[in-house]
Amino acid sequence: MRQIYPAQGPELQVVQKAAPGPLPTAVTELARLYGGSAGSSQDRSPPSLRANMVASADGAAELDGRSGGLSGPADRMVFTVLRSLADLILVGAGTARTERYRPAQTAGLWQQLRRPGAPPPAIAVVSASLSLDPDGQLFTGTAAGAQTIVVTTAAAPADRKAAIGRHARIVEAGEHHVDVAAAVRALRDLGYARILCEGGPTLLGQLADAGLLDELCVTTSPVLAAGHAGRIVREPADSGPESGTTPPGAASAAAPAGLSLAHLLADENFLFSRYLSER
Repeated sequence: MRQIYPAQGPELQVVQKAAPGPLPTAVTELARLYGGSAGSSQDRSPPSLRANMVASADGAAELDGRSGGLSGPADRMVFTVLRSLADLILVGAGTARTERYRPAQTAGLWQQLRRPGAPPPAIAVVSASLSLDPDGQLFTGTAAGAQTIVVTTAAAPADRKAAIGRHARIVEAGEHHVDVAAAVRALRDLGYARILCEGGPTLLGQLADAGLLDELCVTTSPVLAAGHAGRIVREPADSGPESGTTPPGAASAAAPAGLSLAHLLADENFLFSRYLSER
């Protein structure tokens, strides 16, 4: 992997698996490029909301129904570094099911990039319908000190709230549709300053529409996916009852957001872009 913008950088060895001990040079440099450093959870940096997504060269957000088919070793390295720098991972319920989400584990993180003794980042799942398995690994397999959070609505079924609430924290944000701005405020009030959104497209569209995204990190995979796969950001009006983040037919209120390219990396025909919001 190497930096090709804004300046040419040295070749960085791709390291896929996190490990204890001294940080590899490539991990240290990647963390710096993405705004972090060793022990950076101690930094008093302002709250931020970053999204990390992968797309094919022709814009598809998935291959054979999952984003993992578009990934590669360097993408997995970036994925691990960004998770290591986050306090909380935010994801839509559909993506959590499709990608078979589980709690983040210390063994899968560069713990040297986190505050000493810090637990793995929490997972927060957005679901108005609460169509989730309350006894699934996402809820029952959390590491010590970590937790899974479900962001839902006041009108969500009470029996499902009770079932999920046995293993997860329930956060209500909105009456019948999840208000993403209220959701982000609630998560920050719980102490999660640095939020990493890993999709899906509907949730990411809601966050973008609300002007909540501070940066967008995109891996461009050297694949022509064709087919009918959607884009990494879906128009808020396409939201359905699963995410419940906007009423059907609601118009987008925000103008298209301008982005500034912070860096561009390359590895084995993959491109890694970090864009900062100009809002």
